[in-house]
Amino acid sequence: MYQVLGFVPYPYQKRLALEDWPDVLKIPTGLGKTAAVFLAWLYKLLTIPQTPRRLVWCLPMRVLVEQTVSSLNDWIDRLDRNSLLDHRPKVYVLMGSQLDQDWDRYPEDRAVLVGTQDQLLSRALNRGYAMSRFRWPLDFALLHNDCLWVFDEVQLMGAGLASSAQLEAFRNRFGVFLPCRSLWCSATVQPPWLHTVDFQAHNLKVHELGEEDRGFPEVRRRLEADKSLTAIPEKQVAKTVLDRHRPGTLTLVIRNRVEEAVKLFKSLQQKQGKKKKAPLTEPELVLLHSRFRPHERQEQMQKLRTKPGVAGRIVISTQVVEAGVDISAALLFTDIAPWPSLVQRFGRCNRRGEYAEAQVFWLDRKLTTKNAPPYELEELEQARARLETLSAVGLAHLPESDAPRKQSAVLRSPDLLDLFDTTPDLAGADIDIARFIREGADSDLQVFWRDWGADAAGRPPEDLPQPRSEELCRVPVGILTKDWLACKKAAWFWDALQGQWTVLSRPRPGMLVLLSAKGGGYTPDCGWDNTSTSPVSEVPPKDLTLKMQAPEQMDQDHWAQWQTLLAHAEQTERELDQLVKALDLAHLAGFADCIPVLRKAARLHDCGKAHPVHQDACENADRAILWAKAPKMSAYQRCGFRHELASALALLATGHDNLTAYLVAAHHGKLRLSLRTLPGELGPPNEPERRFARGIWDGETLPASELLPEVRLSLACMELGLSAEGASWAERTAQVLETWGPFKLAFLETLVRLADWRASAAPEENHA
Repeated sequence: MYQVLGFVPYPYQKRLALEDWPDVLKIPTGLGKTAAVFLAWLYKLLTIPQTPRRLVWCLPMRVLVEQTVSSLNDWIDRLDRNSLLDHRPKVYVLMGSQLDQDWDRYPEDRAVLVGTQDQLLSRALNRGYAMSRFRWPLDFALLHNDCLWVFDEVQLMGAGLASSAQLEAFRNRFGVFLPCRSLWCSATVQPPWLHTVDFQAHNLKVHELGEEDRGFPEVRRRLEADKSLTAIPEKQVAKTVLDRHRPGTLTLVIRNRVEEAVKLFKSLQQKQGKKKKAPLTEPELVLLHSRFRPHERQEQMQKLRTKPGVAGRIVISTQVVEAGVDISAALLFTDIAPWPSLVQRFGRCNRRGEYAEAQVFWLDRKLTTKNAPPYELEELEQARARLETLSAVGLAHLPESDAPRKQSAVLRSPDLLDLFDTTPDLAGADIDIARFIREGADSDLQVFWRDWGADAAGRPPEDLPQPRSEELCRVPVGILTKDWLACKKAAWFWDALQGQWTVLSRPRPGMLVLLSAKGGGYTPDCGWDNTSTSPVSEVPPKDLTLKMQAPEQMDQDHWAQWQTLLAHAEQTERELDQLVKALDLAHLAGFADCIPVLRKAARLHDCGKAHPVHQDACENADRAILWAKAPKMSAYQRCGFRHELASALALLATGHDNLTAYLVAAHHGKLRLSLRTLPGELGPPNEPERRFARGIWDGETLPASELLPEVRLSLACMELGLSAEGASWAERTAQVLETWGPFKLAFLETLVRLADWRASAAPEENHA
């Protein structure tokens, strides 16, 4: 650890690496919690079998993700330089629209996933935000097998905290194939916060500082760092900040609302301008909040990480610096906030004990239900009562938080099982999981600016390139409505059905909204600013060829080079064997019985491609050969045709078991627990009574192949109850789900799917 951290590790960091994982890591802010967890995981990977290959770092805010990713990459680079890594783990980012999408292709590799709770918990609930619905089961499976989940800064997680505990309980109840466990971390976490209806928090193992740590010189210096506490009227904050600021140091001001932070920033700018001093004698002013584009936010964050100049630096921020940001201020000004949040804020003042004298000021004001948000009035009043009793806030002397966890929606096992089915309802809607991730609805949408050579009201061109993550600015729906649309300013959204940009009149959370760069609304210093009419500078997209697309264009099957049906079947079976070996699955209790089923599913998954509809779609093909893959595919002659349904029905007709049939049906993620006709799908002409679904017609024949003999396809399983062909598809899949449980079944499904992907990428055959 010394080669990585540059100092002798603290005793608690050593214990974390050498002892079994705890359930809770409760360490004061500024004492290397992130490094301790990451390096302990790497050490256990090298020394303890069955240590999860994936470290999943779940954080409540994007700024924490950015900070954590930067630290992890730095430590990995140092390990590499010191030749301490045999296999370098890759770090993937999952936040907002910055989504590394290929981590799930290589489950045998060591990896670190760092993301926001929105992105990670939505995937753990089988409803991954900002990803293809057909890929949901893949991420669901891999996030519940072979993972160490680290839930960091849990005091900010809200409803996501209860969901994290429930998911841990469900993994214990339903079972997983590869170890998966959780570690909850914070300076203020209380084990009772984790107690839920299915997860008992009475006997959790808590890892915290011991006497050996408190006697460690560096730890003692940080814990006993001087921080006096004083109240000042809120109205005096701008004057007091300028009067008290010390040259060469950092002054940090944390406001609860973006609007208050921006107002204070502009006020300080005006006061500095009136002084008419030389620029080098004025402290640098920096504003940081959630309504910046990542491009500018990273620039602002970089300023925080650099040493202040001779005149010093004044940073005005919101909660985005409350946790995970390694800065140390000589002066800290803060709004009243819930006590756990205040403890985190105090940790940004004299963090390393480098100042002989440091001061914390809390802004006193009358608390009302109107000015309390984003917090509750009661928790602010409790924090204020505690502040009034204190004269110093050094970490060693802060009282413990006794606040209970907020009540929120609780994920139950029927909810989890319902979420396993990824088929939308008849109206095309999905189960809403927002209540299991955060309190209240997410009220933000994402805005980006482009100059398309017209005035602000001119329609954008259809070939406008897609935005990239660096361009997107989060703005609450209410703010855009009140400050932009109500002022008759134009905004646009991409109508995927019409294939064009359409004027926005009713914004909704999660939308992607385009504004004209000529119309203003943003400045690099202040972020979103509806009062600004200055043209907005664009962040050039990397790839100008990526155009906006309709949903049906975004989920096309991957077509490889020429592969015969038999060659692809054999290659998929070989890839499955290699994947099982790479993951060392054969020795697992209960898994050996799965291997024959998996090999059979891998071999037969595409047998339905013998169907004439698929063969006719293979352009320029030798019709004497049955093809699984072709470099160019024309549109299927039947709307909604799915070869995997033909494969599954053929297996049922030839006496194969339900698990094999399910794995074959599910290998594209488009046909799983539900089997029904799609809207707009047409059946056999002049045969209204004949069943049809997903391009398959009841009673038609699947031609013989080298994989199966000729077989009649029956859709009797579409109906509820028993038929001449046996149980319904719904009953068969329900039985499979009950037998294996959601986490194991999804994992088996994923193995077949990955084997198919890898076989599809195999070298092309000679096409005679």
